[in-house]
Amino acid sequence: MTEATLTRPVPEVADAKAPRLTDLQQRFAPVFARIAEGAAEREHSRTLAHAPLQWLRESGFTALRLPQSLGGSGASLEQLVALLVDLAEADPNLTQILRPHFLFVDRVLYQGSPEAQRHWLPLVAQGATFGNATTEVGEGAVGSLQTTLVPDPAVPGQWRLHGQKFYSTGSLYADWISVLARAVVPGQPDQTVHALVAGGADGVERLDDWRGFGQRLTGSGTTVLRDVPVPVPAHAVLQFRAGEPSPIVAFAQLFHLASLAGIARALSRDTLAYVQQRRRVFSHGAAALPKDDPLVQQIVGQLASTAYMSELVVRDVAQALGPILRSAEAGHERADKAQLDALELRAAQAQVAVVDAVLQAATRMFDVGGSSALAEDLRLDRHWRNARTLASHNPVIYKAKSVGDMLLNGAEPVYFWQVGLAAKNA
Repeated sequence: MTEATLTRPVPEVADAKAPRLTDLQQRFAPVFARIAEGAAEREHSRTLAHAPLQWLRESGFTALRLPQSLGGSGASLEQLVALLVDLAEADPNLTQILRPHFLFVDRVLYQGSPEAQRHWLPLVAQGATFGNATTEVGEGAVGSLQTTLVPDPAVPGQWRLHGQKFYSTGSLYADWISVLARAVVPGQPDQTVHALVAGGADGVERLDDWRGFGQRLTGSGTTVLRDVPVPVPAHAVLQFRAGEPSPIVAFAQLFHLASLAGIARALSRDTLAYVQQRRRVFSHGAAALPKDDPLVQQIVGQLASTAYMSELVVRDVAQALGPILRSAEAGHERADKAQLDALELRAAQAQVAVVDAVLQAATRMFDVGGSSALAEDLRLDRHWRNARTLASHNPVIYKAKSVGDMLLNGAEPVYFWQVGLAAKNA
């Protein structure tokens, strides 16, 4: 934790048995410290984060959102997000790796069938993790899925999965992969489903071919699915509500925001350490030591303030989302459209505010020193590269445009979007 860490408490859930955030932070602090110790070197040498992910499994971090009755910690959404910021300060690759995992767990908790809950949630309690295989590249048009799930003509009651995915975040590390596919049954309309397959199943090939200059270890490369058998039980092929306003969009965005807030903390921390030990000054500087130079002090103050602001914004969105999820958990009516629209507007505004501020801070940090700040062994550049990569996953220019359109014209929030070639008749 850095000096920029907030002290304002996160609201706790109503359950008297629920953990306190301070207890959770104390529990996971040693794990996060262990992860942080080798983060820069792992990224520099492209050493995949299998060991850190195993530490998180063993500590129970991956089961945070499970109720205690199911073997988890019963942590609230607000508590999870606060811990994600802590984890991202240690290594934002890990926060991104676990994004599809936590999204899957919450969807099964609040939208899953009884069969899916009975099958998957005990596995989460045992440390199983879930990856994502959703996005496709190539010649597919926006809104079309080339990955198919078809009945196996040779084995009644079994399906076969065919296709190729990219940006398969977390799948390189996952025990199970949730694959978005088009279920094709002769004589019936195609349906969009999530097929669950084991990461090591026959026909599943996971490639470490993500070559972005940031978030290098997230396992966001290609997943190839060649005639993968999928059994017929209801827990193996899931359908979630789609095409309607949903809090899951803000939930997904919170992982990027938490990662950016953690990066803001890390770059503030590393800049502070760099300046405090630095002795070299410029002849036209304003002090005998960099730490006494008012211009350097100004930048250090700005970086700490960006970290503070980013975390405040992230927690604000979490505090808006948490009650909506708890209401669903308690079996109450789903949030109405006005609540969800307000939540989505808040999450979109948060992305616009945090992305620009953190990217600017990650650039300005280099103004506190000369060429020595560019040294490979410091690896300060990873903060900008990771922030820039996160900002590109869901391009902020479209979020800013959406916010403006909502405010000016009462436009609908953009709850769902896809990537691909423009349709030929567009």
